[in-house]
Amino acid sequence: MREQIGKIILDDKYYPGEDLYCDGEIEDELLAIARDCSPVEYQGIIEERGSWPILYHLSPLRENIVDWIPMDKSAKVLEIGSGCGAITGKLSEKAGSVTCVDLSKKRSRINAYRHQDCDNVTIHVGNFKDIEPELSEDFDYICLIGVFEYGQSYMGTERPYEDFLKLLLRHRKPGGRIVLAIENRLGLKYFAGCKEDHLGDWFSGIENYAGGGGVRTFSRSGLERIFKACGVEEYSFYYPYPDYKFMKAVYSDAYLPGPGELTENLRNFDRDRMLLFNEKQAFDGIIRDGLFPVFTNSYVAVLGGGFNLKYARYSNDRTPEYGVRTEIADVDGVRIVRKHALSKEGEDQIRHMETAYRQLKKRYAGGKLSINRCALSADGRTAEFEYVEGTTLEELLDGYLEREDITGFHRLFKEYVERISYGEESQVWDYDLIFSNILVSGDLWTVIDYEWTFEKSMSAKEIAFRAVYCYLLEDEKRNKLNLDLILDTLDLTEKEAEEYREQELKFQKFVTGKHRSMSEIRELIGYRIMEPAKWVHKYDDSSAKERVQIYEDRGEGFKEETSYFVKDASDGENRLSLTLSVSGDVSALRIDPAMDCCAVRIESLVFNGKAIDPSGKNVRTNGKGLRDGCFVFATTDPNLLIPLENLDRRGENTLCAQLSVVRLPEKLAAAMAGAVKKIF
Repeated sequence: MREQIGKIILDDKYYPGEDLYCDGEIEDELLAIARDCSPVEYQGIIEERGSWPILYHLSPLRENIVDWIPMDKSAKVLEIGSGCGAITGKLSEKAGSVTCVDLSKKRSRINAYRHQDCDNVTIHVGNFKDIEPELSEDFDYICLIGVFEYGQSYMGTERPYEDFLKLLLRHRKPGGRIVLAIENRLGLKYFAGCKEDHLGDWFSGIENYAGGGGVRTFSRSGLERIFKACGVEEYSFYYPYPDYKFMKAVYSDAYLPGPGELTENLRNFDRDRMLLFNEKQAFDGIIRDGLFPVFTNSYVAVLGGGFNLKYARYSNDRTPEYGVRTEIADVDGVRIVRKHALSKEGEDQIRHMETAYRQLKKRYAGGKLSINRCALSADGRTAEFEYVEGTTLEELLDGYLEREDITGFHRLFKEYVERISYGEESQVWDYDLIFSNILVSGDLWTVIDYEWTFEKSMSAKEIAFRAVYCYLLEDEKRNKLNLDLILDTLDLTEKEAEEYREQELKFQKFVTGKHRSMSEIRELIGYRIMEPAKWVHKYDDSSAKERVQIYEDRGEGFKEETSYFVKDASDGENRLSLTLSVSGDVSALRIDPAMDCCAVRIESLVFNGKAIDPSGKNVRTNGKGLRDGCFVFATTDPNLLIPLENLDRRGENTLCAQLSVVRLPEKLAAAMAGAVKKIF
């Protein structure tokens, strides 16, 4: 009933005897990795295997979703649905004790092996409903990360989500919090072409799960209705971006994203997706209209008191010595910015920021660039900055492009070059003087991030070129900018520009070390990004090319002037259903199933209730027959000729036809037809 793996206690008193859900062999692979490998090896394994489940369960970025929450060692935490332990380790590091509950024994053993050195974790294996009565009622934090949507499976009641939450509320101590991370069923990524995370189909959440299924995610108002039905009045919403799984940043109602900030949107790793529109540009408009809380991809709802922390951003996809969390908080009524080292190795980088501040302040003294003040905490792990109001230079430049004021753009860009050039002979340069790192308020330009400051000789045109290069990479709509004018302004040759581009690639590898970026890992996993806009034009002529034309022979052959088109012949994708009235004097009927090269299968052909065999002399075509009533037509005038002379005809007759029709490119149709030996 109690197993010990390292320092972890695994209690299976309520284990039903078998895992009621399992991902198959991949869980055996995860168990072997957790048992035999150190966590420092996980990133290398993720990159080597190129597997979505391994990335999802083992990536250290999963921990970001709870890392920003300001709990301390006095905190007692309950984690529901702990799974393979993606966040258990971070909770153990931050809190005094962690009690985990999960239905799967294999996943719980994976969790135990990967965190076997944690002496403050207990894992209960079994259904939450069975274990719940034995849990204490004094938890400071109850965490449900990607779990609440399964409430129907947990509870099996008429109002499962309300009943689930009411059970949880029993175990929250006064002043405690429930932390709930969940996808937004109206998340922008779903409108843009990502499949629903749980059901794996398009638009099911947007369509309010009309097709059923045992999982439900919610909009913000949907969650609020559940909270209020359970008597919860105090709660706060936070907005993890791109979503809660691999969160890069978290926003709040007190600090929402600005236009231009949300650039990392191709972040689904688990299946193919469509790309129906540019999510960054859509987010920019949504943000300007104040609708970001409606269309954010995920929520973190905190039931109970909120936090002083209003925003956090993670740079932990870098090599460990450069891993940093940037946060904005309200302290004693004053808003401040802090940068915090994410590991012992990163402390030197934090201390370097204070040095960079003093160096850059000295360099730009007397110039037109202000450097945001930096001070170190006593332990040297946190750098604190003033919170500066203003508009990013990036947003101002975007405004000129949107108004197609290229003259205004270049005027502002030249001012940027002039301001950063002050003291150019100095041996101190901020390599990261990109447009988003400069806030403009009137004539005051403030550099708010100078992490990558080096004591080396550089030139203003090198820094300015990098700023433009990064600017163009982030958004396709900026391609309207004439790069030749930029090169002329900077007096740059193509050779120099190419050297600077190569230097930027080296810098990115310097920052990330030997590890692949998340975009590279996505490519490695291999799921497709399908862009309908690139091929939908092929079907622009569908209404004309997919018409069905009927000819009747009354002894004078088929005539165009007596032919007619069938309305509403479509019976679903690639299917035609025809019911034709035929007078007794018609000796032959011709059906043109399309106005394009195509393949046709005759599913059924019935004349006056009697089936016609679509072979031999019963159906003649100008295509080539395959078999089982299938034909391929390498012509834009395909036809099926049905002789009626030998059939039982009356005054009025009825022909019913069911056809499958697939249009083909001309070359493909010709190749298929050429491979057919028998001609009908």
